[in-house]
Amino acid sequence: MSQSDSTVHDTSWSANLEGPEHAASRDLLMEQAIEAVEQTAPGNHVNLVTHADHGHPEAYLYPTLRERFEDVTLEYVDQCGCGGYVTRVHV
Repeated sequence: MSQSDSTVHDTSWSANLEGPEHAASRDLLMEQAIEAVEQTAPGNHVNLVTHADHGHPEAYLYPTLRERFEDVTLEYVDQCGCGGYVTRVHV
């Protein structure tokens, strides 16, 4: 996912936020998670797959998304076999 990607997804999709660059920078992970939600059309969801190094996203990601987006719902899905976490954001 890049900052220049302005595609609006009119179907449900997944954003991979568990690369080494995401492990190294929680700020980058947060920025790209927000972009992913912004790029998801209403009535769909995006699965945010976050790096395990930052721990459970409920502790750092959920508050930011709830503050930024009033009309989304967050659903914890599961922890991946690789250790990352999957959060489904319904837009």
